Amino acid sequence: MPIPMWVTRVNRRVTNPVLGAVSDRVPPLATLHHVGRTSGRRYRTPVMAFRTRRGVVVALTYGPHVQWLSNVDAAGGARLVQRGRVLVLDDPVRLRGDAGARLVPRVVRLALRALHVDEFVELAVVGTADQDPDPPRVSDP
Repeated sequence: MPIPMWVTRVNRRVTNPVLGAVSDRVPPLATLHHVGRTSGRRYRTPVMAFRTRRGVVVALTYGPHVQWLSNVDAAGGARLVQRGRVLVLDDPVRLRGDAGARLVPRVVRLALRALHVDEFVELAVVGTADQDPDPPRVSDP
């Protein structure tokens, strides 16, 4: 079982603002920039992202039902700031078990196993950007 959802509420108010101050520059932390699928509001979510051959992988430590993942799925991509670089991400692919675990470093894999985290999302890096990392707002048709 992934981390309980009540921890999400605590993290959203306490941990995320602290991590958000450093996540753009301190790997493996990164800041995922995404747009709310119904509100069009821009969000920044600190995550741990690891480079892969295809792009980046993020462990779904709270499970697959997190808002940021729903937003990324709806938009088909997002932007990620890591080490001060803005990566344009596309084509999210969900992975389970060893297919995702083998993409993260061994020490992280062991910690994720201890937490019973076995779901991941891998996103292709389709470019870099020098401008504002926030993706454009989604407009309703």
